[in-house]
Amino acid sequence: MNNLSPASWRDRFWAWLIDFLLVGILWSSIMTISTTAAFSPGGLMLMGALLFIYWTALEGYRGQSLGKMLLNIVVVGPAGEEIGFKDSAIESFGKAFLLPLDCLAGWIAYRKSRQRAFNRISNTIVADSSDVIQCSR
Repeated sequence: MNNLSPASWRDRFWAWLIDFLLVGILWSSIMTISTTAAFSPGGLMLMGALLFIYWTALEGYRGQSLGKMLLNIVVVGPAGEEIGFKDSAIESFGKAFLLPLDCLAGWIAYRKSRQRAFNRISNTIVADSSDVIQCSR
């Protein structure tokens, strides 16, 4: 992992919570005008789909969601390089649809590297932004 410092689980949680709340506002607005019940399977799948699109788009484009920007963390490749939309989509799928299993597998199997299972599958790392800037110079 070169000289990259993996972001703490705490920073990653707060970034996730910020993103979840932001997308939740959009989801709530859609549910208000929809005939679908918010906590029905369809409503929950919509929330997952919105989160997946949000994370894939922002992290595929610049490596950071709004929550990650606020916490100064970034999703990068193993050498600190930018990731593309394919890696972002793989990494985001675990967060959007399988987060409890994704985190549990990461905590058990990849505790030292602080990677979720889908970070490992997508060959990505969530790192401190300051380390990525130093690696890219």
